[in-house]
Amino acid sequence: MQAGLYISEKQVKADSIEKPAPQPGEALIKVAFAGICGTDMMIYSGKHPRAKAPLAMGHEFSGVIESINSIGSPSSFAAGDRVVIEPTLSCGSCAACRSGAFHVCQTLKLLGIDKHGGFAEYAAVPLDRLHRIPDELTDTHAAMAEPVAVAVHTIRRSSLKVGDDVAILGAGPIGLLVGLMAKQAGAGQIIISDISPYRLKKAEQFGLTALNAKEVNVTEEVLKRTGGNGADVVFEVAGSQLTANQMIEAVRTQGQVVVVSVYKQAPTIDLAAMHFRELSLTTTRCYSKDDFAKAIRLMTSGAIDVSPFISHILPLEQVERGFQLMADPEASLKVLFKP
Repeated sequence: MQAGLYISEKQVKADSIEKPAPQPGEALIKVAFAGICGTDMMIYSGKHPRAKAPLAMGHEFSGVIESINSIGSPSSFAAGDRVVIEPTLSCGSCAACRSGAFHVCQTLKLLGIDKHGGFAEYAAVPLDRLHRIPDELTDTHAAMAEPVAVAVHTIRRSSLKVGDDVAILGAGPIGLLVGLMAKQAGAGQIIISDISPYRLKKAEQFGLTALNAKEVNVTEEVLKRTGGNGADVVFEVAGSQLTANQMIEAVRTQGQVVVVSVYKQAPTIDLAAMHFRELSLTTTRCYSKDDFAKAIRLMTSGAIDVSPFISHILPLEQVERGFQLMADPEASLKVLFKP
């Protein structure tokens, strides 16, 4: 079968790999659409510690069940079912898993990182990682369920209350989705910063207050727009030392900072500044099964419209172009492959 493969740093290509055979408890999925995300870009840049070439990346994908190997695992799914994949693979036996927190498994793995994922014609997926796609939701939009679930989990991890002022540092797909989810949760003013005019224009289209960090001092602007107090909750979604500084400067006394980014290099955090103002800091990782189900419901109901996020749909033969587009924040927001 054809796959879009990570070969080495900044090198991807379309090539043939063996079609997977589903193991007991797995389904063979004919991939419909698969999206490039920030983790795929980290792999592409050669920075991911676990991804080993050659690898069919892609953990944001939808498809149709081709066949099921249900030996030892009776399932309510059947061939022909439209599904979206929750790509986390947990051990089931560590302390986190035993407590039900499978998404923070001590040895958590993901499809598209630790084994072949959705940048291929077919993928083998555990049956317990499948979610049915409702009739009202297209396969294209369903492929966005994973990043929407990240945003759902992020807001639910925060202390956000109705009417709270929010600042989001970083207007990539996740930052923008966090903004939309904050609106769903009843946030008051939602301020988002970035250096990409393209992404800031998208933010304005979503009704968010956009700040160009190249043109204004983000901290000063957030303080000015919140009566000098700072945001009640700051979401850090850019992963730079600059935004690690801003997240502390832009939050109100006794406010909360939520770190969503996975930093490529560990930042320096001013803990003394946090201490003197009694700031709270929390982090997020992935999503729970319930978060994923909520994301699907929000998209199905129309509460979250992911159409504006999808800037390009490409065949797998153009996998190199897809990554070039995603590397340019002025050229794309979300690139999907259609095998």
